[in-house]
Amino acid sequence: MLKVLTFANVMRVYSTMKPVERSIYSKLKETFKPIHLDVLNESHMHNVPPNSETHFKVIVVSNDFDKVPLIKRHRLVNETLKEELQQGVHALSIVTKSPSEWESSNQELTESPPCRGGFGK
Repeated sequence: MLKVLTFANVMRVYSTMKPVERSIYSKLKETFKPIHLDVLNESHMHNVPPNSETHFKVIVVSNDFDKVPLIKRHRLVNETLKEELQQGVHALSIVTKSPSEWESSNQELTESPPCRGGFGK
């Protein structure tokens, strides 16, 4: 069963976000009107200073992605977040699904791989 984003849930999540995370969330929510949206700051998994906002994973489930090729979905997300990508977001993992794809999937996040420290280490 699909869960619709409720105002109360959005406000609860939004109030605990840091500035870049909040900006990403707001732009994706406004642009795609998702039925499911996760913005995960994965910076802590990388060799960056504490409280960094440089590595993110986003999961966006929207009717806007129905019958849209995956590469175009990713381009749409990248275009939406162009400012953040130019101003310090180093890595962005993108999961985009239509509601029917989300409903037929296991609706669980795949864990991101551990950081290898850069430079192929």
